Amino acid sequence: MKKNSKSQGLRIVNPNAAGIDIGSQVHYVAVPEGRGGRTVESFGCVTAELERMARWLVACGVDTVAMESTGVYSFSVAAVLEDHGLRVIVVDPRQVRNAKGRKTDVQDSVWIQQLHSFGLLSPSFRLEREAQPIRDYWRMRSHLVADAASQIHLMQKSLEQMNVQLHKVLSDISGVSGMRILRAIVSGVRNPEELAAMTVSGIKATPREVSEALRGHYREQHVFALAQALKIFDFLHERLRDCDLAIERIMKRLPSKNAQVRILPPQKRRKNQPHFDLAHELARVTGVDFSVVPSLSAMTVQTAVSECGINPAARFPSEHHYASWLGLPPNNKKTGGNVFSTKTRHRPSLTATALRLAAQSLLSSKSALGDRFRRLRARLGAPKAITAMAHLLAKFIYRGLTRGQAYLEAGLAALQDQSRNSTLLALHRRAHRLGFELTPLHKTV
Repeated sequence: MKKNSKSQGLRIVNPNAAGIDIGSQVHYVAVPEGRGGRTVESFGCVTAELERMARWLVACGVDTVAMESTGVYSFSVAAVLEDHGLRVIVVDPRQVRNAKGRKTDVQDSVWIQQLHSFGLLSPSFRLEREAQPIRDYWRMRSHLVADAASQIHLMQKSLEQMNVQLHKVLSDISGVSGMRILRAIVSGVRNPEELAAMTVSGIKATPREVSEALRGHYREQHVFALAQALKIFDFLHERLRDCDLAIERIMKRLPSKNAQVRILPPQKRRKNQPHFDLAHELARVTGVDFSVVPSLSAMTVQTAVSECGINPAARFPSEHHYASWLGLPPNNKKTGGNVFSTKTRHRPSLTATALRLAAQSLLSSKSALGDRFRRLRARLGAPKAITAMAHLLAKFIYRGLTRGQAYLEAGLAALQDQSRNSTLLALHRRAHRLGFELTPLHKTV
């Protein structure tokens, strides 16, 4: 194939590079000229064809391969090629966009091969093979939790159609009291007083209010829909327990990083939490007890660890690179001395979503992080403040995983002192404007 005249002045960095255009049925592979009978070869998507592709690339003297990130289609190809000793990089499709006109799969593979040979492609983040099972299991668990939540919505719909106002007297219909009442309704109980007696202590509504809320207009089709949603809900939670056992089994295989780390005693399991002591396993594997950071639960840290691995420094040189990969820092767009936008990049990330949810819980926290969140919320608004605090929490996770427990606690202590000094300075300024002076109180023993 004739070389592009514009690329003749570029220096070849990867002389043994190949490029693959991934498809759902056919993959087109391009190798350097003079390596075989044909520069571009096509292969099917079955495993035997992928094995033949790997052997052909090795016979052509290829040692590195580049391909587009095309969802699940590229996973199996990369795995087979890596098993044959080839270095595989998966790149963002935006990096390999060809010139407009005459676009074919063959030309795309040649274009990818040329870019990779000149070293113009930067690889996307790929988790180490040893850590991929935990990521896949944890993502599967997240889908199960989401599916179970949709069944709760269907239960709520059936109750509304029967005018059973259970959600107005119980904050969570999937709790202990709610599930008792739902199962009784499905089994045929209709007496509101009998249903109200099934509630446990601790609810705010009185027995009379619960009884009035449970006086509904029951119809056969709606009770049937409620029973179906309840069965699916129970089935999903059984699968959730199986998934938790698989995650526990995988995590117990990982070596301990620091046996001297302080581990808090296990707490009572709450809804949707794993069926094993996840905090203990995380502290053992990472060597850090992240419970010292307000709002960072074990499930939030597990999401971050499952997505980036236990050693993020292997791929991200600093905490700023890690936060940028999550799409949390401002994406400054500045030209001509004018800032046109600082909006964060839209990047779907389970870790970023989990950190944003964790940041929202800081609103009522009495810690230094809570003080910072409330100040940012008053100055920037809730959405920007949540993203800013999620950015800070991501840095704490990176610092803990890379520098250990002592460094993490020292950073929290410095943040606490900084928050205290800022608060005192603001109080002194306000008192001075009002004509007063602050005097510290010395406690006497």
